[in-house]
Formats: sequence, structure tokens, C-alpha cells
Amino acid sequence: MNTHQPDFVSVDMRGLKTPLVERAQAERVSVSVLVRRAVARELGVGDALVQAKPDAPQGLAPGSGIVKLSIRLTTDEADRLVAGARSAGLSRGAYLAGLIAGIPALTSGTNRVDQLAALTTSNAQLSSLSRNIHALTRFLTLGNVPQALVYRDMLDKLDGDVRLHLTQAAGLLAELRPKGYTAESRHRSNR
Repeated sequence: MNTHQPDFVSVDMRGLKTPLVERAQAERVSVSVLVRRAVARELGVGDALVQAKPDAPQGLAPGSGIVKLSIRLTTDEADRLVAGARSAGLSRGAYLAGLIAGIPALTSGTNRVDQLAALTTSNAQLSSLSRNIHALTRFLTLGNVPQALVYRDMLDKLDGDVRLHLTQAAGLLAELRPKGYTAESRHRSNR
């Protein structure tokens, strides 16, 4: 006889059920995992409680193509799978699917979180560049040449800054794309 009482709560989602289920499917986790994560974040408690018991995906739409797969791994392999998924910021299912697809960011050992942080920093710099160009345009429109000259150094290195940002963004996107995936293969799959 099971005397354990699970901690269940029923919640009226008031129209949020469909996007909740879609988000859980996209992240390849159960609705329960997604809700526990959100509640833990709101309450300021750690992920330890959220990760305590893995769930099977629930509430998947019929014909969604998602199946539950049981695999046998050694303890070490299972630990590495969990650690790799956590490091990549992905569910175990999404992480494993990415490894199978040969996504370089997962198979090369590069840190996805660090790459995203670098891209975020580059985006912030590009954003400030836009504001600086707007200020320069304003000074030139007003005929305030001395103030406009302050922005000259920025303009001299503008080309390099933009190219560096585009190189970083392209590199990160290439790392997130499965091996062998090209614009041509995307075109073929959309037919």
C-alpha cells in the first residue's frame, strides 16, 4: 500500500493551458516540470526541489511525434547525461536529441551559456552603437561640429565592430545548427 501523499495542486489556468503545453513540448519536458520551475523561480527556491523527481511528458497533443524512450546507461553515463543537459541549460530529452542531431555546440564541448553571454554582450554594444549614431546625426543636423567630432573615433572603428558582432552571431548560430544542415536541406524539408 502506498502511503505517500504527492503534493498536488489544481490551478485554473484561465486561458494559459495551450501556451503552457506548447512551451513544455518545445522544451521536451512535462507540464509539471515547467510549472514547478516557474513556481520555484517565483518563490526564490533552488532547482533542487524542482529536479527532485523526473516526470514523463504529459499533455502532449495527439500525433505530436514525441515518444517516451527508456534507455539503459551506466551510472557514470547517466550522470554525464544529466550534467551535460544541465550545463547546456536543456532538458535531458532536448540535450540527447541535440547530441543525436550532431549540434556542434553540444558535441564540441563549447559552453553554450558562455557563447550566449558573449552574443548578449555584443548585442548590447551594437545597441549603444545605434544610440551613438543617432546622437551624431542630431549634432550634425544642428551644425554642432565640435560635438560631432567626439564620435569620430567610434565611426572609424564602426566597420570592425559590426563585422565582429556578425561573426560572433554567425558562429553561434552555426554551433546551434545540426551537422549537415544547410539552407538547401531546409528548403527541401519545407516542400
